[in-house]
Amino acid sequence: MTPEVSSPALAHVSTVRVGTLNRPKLEAVRLALSAYAQGVEVCGHAAESGVPEQPVGFTEIVRGARTRAQVAHGAGPCELAVGIEDGLVEFSELGGEVLNVGAAVVTDGLREGLGFSALFAYPPECADPALADRAPVGEVFDAYWRARKGEGPAEASGRSVGNIGMLSEGVLTRSEYGRHAVLCALVRFLHPEMYFSKALDGAPTHRSGEVLND
Repeated sequence: MTPEVSSPALAHVSTVRVGTLNRPKLEAVRLALSAYAQGVEVCGHAAESGVPEQPVGFTEIVRGARTRAQVAHGAGPCELAVGIEDGLVEFSELGGEVLNVGAAVVTDGLREGLGFSALFAYPPECADPALADRAPVGEVFDAYWRARKGEGPAEASGRSVGNIGMLSEGVLTRSEYGRHAVLCALVRFLHPEMYFSKALDGAPTHRSGEVLND
């Protein structure tokens, strides 16, 4: 159960737009915001990520999340907009280990916060074609799961419990996995006085309340 926290910084939030129609991603945003603001309307919007269908590397993953957040912010009035993008990262320092990570970008149109989910490994039979051919790893995984287990979800797992939900045997669902990334991205908005404001181009501007010299 998500604890409720008194947060004046987010008390004004009533509408949040999200750059996706994916149910688990929308639920991830609802779960994250429910701890800080009650009665928030979470609106999903179809949004192109601007990156390959299978993102690889932190640069593509973050760009996809940022683009989705910006599209969502432009879709209508809102206090915050969110973009979520998953992808694969190959870590040379870990002997070439390939791990999945989710990124969330939260923006109010002037500032943005970036957060990540935990990382997990796909079976090599799934990760290898996703890296080599940019085949969507979720689709590859669903086919692999059916072949190995003889059964699979009624719909694409990415629209239900997620691949991590299946691998963790339902303990960590996709919506909970995404919630962590959104919560981490909200940190800048929860404590604006402690962080440099971060513009959408990534350049730091100033601390909240600080007057810049001309």
